[in-house]
Amino acid sequence: MKCKVYVTRRLPEEMIDKLSSHFEVTMWEEEEIPVPREVLLKEVEEVDGLICLLTDSIDEEVLTKAQHLKVISSCSVGYNHIDVQAAAKRGIVVTNTPGVLTETTADLTFTLLMTTARRVVEASDFLRSGEWGAWSLMQLTGQDVYGATLGIIGFGRIGEALVKRAKGFDMNVLYHSRTRKREKEEELGIHYAELGDLLQQSDFVCLLLPYSPEVHHLIGKEELLLMKRTAILINTARGGIVDEDALFQALKAGDIWAAGLDVFEQEPVPVDHPLLSLPNVIMLPHIGSASIQTRMKMARLAVDNLTNVLTGEEPINPIFI
Repeated sequence: MKCKVYVTRRLPEEMIDKLSSHFEVTMWEEEEIPVPREVLLKEVEEVDGLICLLTDSIDEEVLTKAQHLKVISSCSVGYNHIDVQAAAKRGIVVTNTPGVLTETTADLTFTLLMTTARRVVEASDFLRSGEWGAWSLMQLTGQDVYGATLGIIGFGRIGEALVKRAKGFDMNVLYHSRTRKREKEEELGIHYAELGDLLQQSDFVCLLLPYSPEVHHLIGKEELLLMKRTAILINTARGGIVDEDALFQALKAGDIWAAGLDVFEQEPVPVDHPLLSLPNVIMLPHIGSASIQTRMKMARLAVDNLTNVLTGEEPINPIFI
């Protein structure tokens, strides 16, 4: 008898064909609409494997219903939407898709940095609205990227990839992480800094660390006040790391110059979110890994992780706690 698998969002046909060659597959057919909670709770009752996205909360309630579940394969790097500890207690393997989205996310992080620094979206809107009149010396002036100081908080694969882009702009790079990486400092020409020093010295602060309760609101009022008034905050990591109320106040008061955000505490962001009222913020709908090639790689890896577990092989990317 084939194992049963539930997929919480429509996957490309290639992935479904691969899954169906091994398993009995059921899938939520919508691409843009998350599976309703009541549907998820019903579907997990009989399945052996689950492929989910970061929009699906796989918590104690879901796991209690999933009496036969052996593997949760998340098509994402972050896994704070899954109660990994509760899954481990039940012997359920949890996997994610790291590695394949490193360069794409670094591309988006640097794009957001440059776009925010040079006010590209604001300038485009200025033109489209017919406001472009006479040229003036300081019209829509931004901040230089070339030669500036970049501070990276959380120094994993994406942080390293970001350094390579920054070095092309002759940027001085500082980093802060739980573990100092002396070999990388020499290899990449970067410098370790304590968090407070990094915030005070950087022209651009990029957040690239995974979310956990320990880093909830790591960047709050006190940290924002340490930053230069000309500094720009970039977050392509996870919502919850930044206190958005404190960020709104800091941007409104001019305590920092601007922010570029791809992730938020609540996603999708409500259209009446206070940050959307500010001209010095660029906000994107969580598209860090959104290239066709990378999203296909993520889907393949999620399928391979699940297939390995249900066929008795080792998962490629297990999450250990």
